[in-house]
Amino acid sequence: MDIKKGTLIAYGAFLDKSNPKGIHIDEETYIASGVRILAHDFSTARIQQQTGKFKKSVHIGKRCFVGVNAIIMPGIKIGDEVVVGSGAVVTKDVPSNCIVAGNPAKIIKTGIKTIKYGMISEIAK
Repeated sequence: MDIKKGTLIAYGAFLDKSNPKGIHIDEETYIASGVRILAHDFSTARIQQQTGKFKKSVHIGKRCFVGVNAIIMPGIKIGDEVVVGSGAVVTKDVPSNCIVAGNPAKIIKTGIKTIKYGMISEIAK
C-alpha cells in the first residue's frame, strides 16, 4: 500500500488486502471507521483476467475526508481536498475540491477548500 505521511486510518476501516499495491492514499487524509476501499473486482475476474484488468488501483488525494461506512469501488480516483459523506458509495471518479454523498455518490457542493484531514476551511459562494 502507498499511504503517505500524516494520513490517519481509523480502527475498523477495511483496505482491500487482495490488491494492497493498488491502494494509494495521499498526505493528510482521514479514513473514518467502517470505510471500505476496494482494489479488485472478483465478480468479473474471469473476464478481466483476459485483459489484465482484474486489479484496479484506487487513488485518494491530499487532505480528503472519507466518512464513516463509505465505500470506494475499484479503479476510482478521488482528487485533492474532497469530502466523501458517510455511507456514500463512490462508483465514479471525483474531481478535486468538492463534497460527494449518496448511493451512488454525486457531487453536492463544489469549490471547497480543506485543511489537514479534510476539515472544510472554505466554501465557495
